[in-house]
Amino acid sequence: MFPKVHAGMEMAMERNGDCTKTMGNWEKRIPIFAQKMKTYPGLFCKTMWKVGHDDPRRVIHAFKVGLSLTLVSLLYLMKPLFEGIGQNAIWAVMTVVVVLEFTAGATLCKGLNRGFGTLLAGSLAFIFEYIATETGPVFRAIFIGAAVFLIGSAATYLRFFPYIKKNYDYGVVIFLLTFNLITVSSYRVDNVLKIAHDRFFTIAIGCGVCLLMSLLIFPNWSGEELHNSTVLKLEGLAKSIEACVNEYFVDTDIEDTKNQSSEDPIYEGYKAVLDSKPKDEALALYASWEPRHSRYCHRFPWQRYVKLGGVLRHFGYTVVALHGCLRTEIPTPQSVRTLFKNPCNRLAREISKVLMELANSIRSHRHCSPEILSDHLHEALQDLNNAIKSQPRLFLGSNKNQATNMLALAAAQASQKHEKAPGVSLSSVKTDSSALMDWKSRRTTDSKEAERKVLRPQLSKIAITSLEFSEALPFAAFASLLVEMVAKLDNVIEEVEELGRAACYKEYHPCDEVVVTYDRRKISVSQNNVQTDGAD
Repeated sequence: MFPKVHAGMEMAMERNGDCTKTMGNWEKRIPIFAQKMKTYPGLFCKTMWKVGHDDPRRVIHAFKVGLSLTLVSLLYLMKPLFEGIGQNAIWAVMTVVVVLEFTAGATLCKGLNRGFGTLLAGSLAFIFEYIATETGPVFRAIFIGAAVFLIGSAATYLRFFPYIKKNYDYGVVIFLLTFNLITVSSYRVDNVLKIAHDRFFTIAIGCGVCLLMSLLIFPNWSGEELHNSTVLKLEGLAKSIEACVNEYFVDTDIEDTKNQSSEDPIYEGYKAVLDSKPKDEALALYASWEPRHSRYCHRFPWQRYVKLGGVLRHFGYTVVALHGCLRTEIPTPQSVRTLFKNPCNRLAREISKVLMELANSIRSHRHCSPEILSDHLHEALQDLNNAIKSQPRLFLGSNKNQATNMLALAAAQASQKHEKAPGVSLSSVKTDSSALMDWKSRRTTDSKEAERKVLRPQLSKIAITSLEFSEALPFAAFASLLVEMVAKLDNVIEEVEELGRAACYKEYHPCDEVVVTYDRRKISVSQNNVQTDGAD
């Protein structure tokens, strides 16, 4: 009896202790939670300001959506309109919510898909309903079930076609939804055709309001955004290359370089290029739906922009590798870097100059200068080559046995460290000979494993640093990446020229003088006293 009572008392005391700890934790968490709640309003307001400040078009689009919803809500709020349309007015509200997108091309794509999908489904459902009404109720049910099965299977299979999935997937979904709603409802509802007519009418009103807001009130063209984003990608790569080379030759601690945040100017410059494929493909698709008479969208081959984005991504991979040289585990000494500072800086400036010229040509819709690959770029490349040739001992060692000697020295040091380490303690003492032999074999095995563990982290780094030309190895990689960029410039220039020929760019004139000022929100181009502003 008594042990059970004591056990119960102990359990009760443990529960009381847990409750006390829980209350103590809550008492500590409540002030922290209250402090966080105080900071949320300020953080929310700051985020709202930043989102609108980065791109003012977002604020305009939000007001356009609100105004569109207010207009279609009048179908419910005004009694004459509600009596004419009825409960189906809600479809106009749903259409505005689903169809109205940020750019005009996206709104046109979804609006026309929804309109034609609804019209085609209603027409087909009307034909099936006309055939089914001429038969008895049993055959009518079988006929409707068979029609739903066949149309549903065929429409779903069509969605797997690449061209259909890319351009009309949303329209096929709306067709399938509307057809099933009308066809199945017609079996129990008598005036289903009137309901279909009213629903199509309200959807047409919603689509009309969306197109009106997208095309006539502060339109955002997908083609213009694709065009500007391509320009910004070229400028971002140019700035990243120049900033990366400048930082490479600055005498900074390697730990400071590693601890830098990933959100640095170099990373931000090429990040937009690496992440651009889905955005470019979507913008090119939506731009193909936009009116061709637009000032920004006339005769533009949008798929050429997508192809140019792919070439820029391959070029950007080299910039990523160049950025990785700033965080190498075996840094090149500053004395070695200084020998090649001027040739590398000059070559980086020339590469950036070519990229900026390509960006300016796309922005102003003109062909590149015939001298875009000027003699200055080749001279900078030749200077770097001569500088490397002038220091042959940095890249070609003379002592072939130095690496072997250093490895032997590392092994000797590791053995000395192991001898100084304390021995293995025995868990139990045995006096018989078998126990002694087991202990000796375990000690031999443990000593080999310990020596191997000591050698393993040292040998790789010592083996690399023991090479006579190891100080120049990281710089050799850095210089080879710069040379690789010069080789890849030809692909970028060729693709930009192909884009210019397909888009009918104007010819280059030496008198064209382009001055570019760029910040996070605006691009201002002044050419022959003509200024154009575009949003990022």
